[in-house]
Amino acid sequence: MSELDAFLADWQDDPNGVKAAFMRLRSALESLNEATVSFVPRPPATYSLRAEPPRGRPVIAMVDVASLDGERFLSVCFYADTITDPEERGDLIPDGLLSKDGYCFDLESGDDDSVSYVEARIFEAAASFSLSEDDSCAEVDDND
Repeated sequence: MSELDAFLADWQDDPNGVKAAFMRLRSALESLNEATVSFVPRPPATYSLRAEPPRGRPVIAMVDVASLDGERFLSVCFYADTITDPEERGDLIPDGLLSKDGYCFDLESGDDDSVSYVEARIFEAAASFSLSEDDSCAEVDDND
């Protein structure tokens, strides 16, 4: 059993549907052509899925599972210059994503509208890396 499978098997208590949101975003990350998805556990603080492009910046997106007052939530982060936030649902985090400006969205439930909004940001970020579900990888700025 992989570390991710063990983590998911242990995640039993989920009254707000956060696990379902995590699984949906995991599927979105895994659908990105040429991206590698890795699981980075840092117990007890966070458990992170990272979508890594074949070259250029270290990550396309990070989906962190964190806890606050015993309740799990997701914090989904992107490089600020790879997405838009037309509904202003996220938070700009200066130097917050691997020492670059990041944009993070917190999901406290599996609300379909909120998960869909973040899922759209995943595909937008992938497009900025020239990755999609159907296309092969094109040029990425290796200076970042």
